[in-house]
Amino acid sequence: MKNFKFKSVLVVLFLATALISCSNDDDKPGPNPAVRIASVTAIDGPATGKVNEELSYDISFVGDNACAEFSQFSEIIIEDVRGLQVEVKYPSEVCTLQVPDPKKTVYKFKSAVKGTFEFKFKKSDKEFITKKVVIE
Repeated sequence: MKNFKFKSVLVVLFLATALISCSNDDDKPGPNPAVRIASVTAIDGPATGKVNEELSYDISFVGDNACAEFSQFSEIIIEDVRGLQVEVKYPSEVCTLQVPDPKKTVYKFKSAVKGTFEFKFKKSDKEFITKKVVIE
């Protein structure tokens, strides 16, 4: 009987140790992609719109290499001028496609008031590309 209790205790200890020592690799975050600023090359979209109408603008940009993917728009100020810039992310692995190709993303704009609005997207460290829209 003592032998049976002893073996039972050993089995329980073994199972408890096995369950506690198992790690869940799914909880570990993956490698963070590098995020950099891309140069905007063109803005295509309507020049006029109506109040409360959503307008879409194609923003063309070029990253450092062909593996660049659009991440988000962020605000920037160049010499007291406020504008937007395109942030792109790069996978942490080495990119074998070194020649960058132009990519596009969509910027949406909607105004609740009439007026003339300017979008300024960062082209380089010192200049913006500007697009005007008149909301009627």
